[in-house]
Amino acid sequence: MACRSGCCCGSGPINEDNARFLLLALFIVIYLLCGAAVFSALEQPMEREAKVRWAQRFEQFSHKYNLSKKDLNNFLRNYEEANVAGIRVDTIRPRWDFTGAFYFVGTVVSTIGFGMTTPATIGGKVFLMFYGLLGCAATILFFNLFLERVITVIAVVLKSCYQRRHNKAVLTTNGRQDSEGNRAGEVGGSGGRKGEDLAGWKPSVYCVMLILGAAAILVSCCASLMYSAAEGWGYLDSLYFCFVAFSTIGFGDMVSSQRVVYEGQATIAYRLGNFFFILTGVCCIYSLFNIISIVIKQVLNWLLRRLEAPCRCCFPRRGHHPHRHPRRNVVAPGHLRSRRDPSIETDAINESETDNGRRMSGEMISMRDFLAANKVNLAIMQKQLSEMAIGHPRQSSSNSRQNGFSGGVGALGIMNNRLAETSVDR
Repeated sequence: MACRSGCCCGSGPINEDNARFLLLALFIVIYLLCGAAVFSALEQPMEREAKVRWAQRFEQFSHKYNLSKKDLNNFLRNYEEANVAGIRVDTIRPRWDFTGAFYFVGTVVSTIGFGMTTPATIGGKVFLMFYGLLGCAATILFFNLFLERVITVIAVVLKSCYQRRHNKAVLTTNGRQDSEGNRAGEVGGSGGRKGEDLAGWKPSVYCVMLILGAAAILVSCCASLMYSAAEGWGYLDSLYFCFVAFSTIGFGDMVSSQRVVYEGQATIAYRLGNFFFILTGVCCIYSLFNIISIVIKQVLNWLLRRLEAPCRCCFPRRGHHPHRHPRRNVVAPGHLRSRRDPSIETDAINESETDNGRRMSGEMISMRDFLAANKVNLAIMQKQLSEMAIGHPRQSSSNSRQNGFSGGVGALGIMNNRLAETSVDR
């Protein structure tokens, strides 16, 4: 009773989802502060040197050509306005012909937004608001569908490799038991049951993260070779551009495919290669970011478990809830993990997938099933938000996910039933 009414920390019990949210917010704030300190230490001396050099050049130029500082500043402001319109000292491709406009809308819907090209007219700015609203939403849906299919392909490949190792181990065990005699039949039956359980096998989030990370590195390295040869950038600068573009940060300090003509009569081939690498890189990095977010959430779950020790009334106690199953997906050091036999019975299906029976792990869902799942998840999320707003706690049921990944929509909703660490039965 005391734990329900109050807390030794001076406040009431904290919902676990809220605790995870606050812990993540605290982590982001600390991460931002650390990043600001590092970049300030690295970049501020260069900024000061650039300011000193510019002041010296400004003075020398004004004295050499007998110009007043006011007139020179006005001229520089005019150049800044021309720069915004896409006019540069070096000759570059037209910004608003069809190919240039296509490049621009590609950076809009992909949320890269380099900033090299921006609409200057009122009509263009108003149209961009409505165009970007629909285009960005459609592109995010495309990225989610790409993520689902990538995980499905990886699941098929890993499942095939696992099945080969599993069959080889079963054959070895059967041969060993056949030499002993009567126990061969029992072992064979056990191996058959394990073979049937392979239908519900799912890949580990760490294997998927490793494969996606390797794919992103491979795409970035290949793209950097192309950019180094075509744009004349250093290889490290090309890698920097690939990360900024593929992650949709899009600073705009370096932008590819901006010259009118490239050497070697390969302008069209380079522009097609640039489009292919940016599309592939953005999809890979988006998928990798979502997988990393799963790992971060698992780490937060582990931290919450560690924080329960000093003050158990701050968080719901696991193992004592009448409808709650033990959590099994929390990341923990090796000496803290419970020692259990490895199992491949980790399959779980979404409620929207029960129409035609249990769905195989390697099977892609249809667009109708995908939209139906998102509709169900959206309704659940709206119900949870409504309950939280009126102060009613969310009740857990036997069908709710007890793995710290409940209520996921979008990319998280896809991965809830696609990865071993986030499936319902774990």
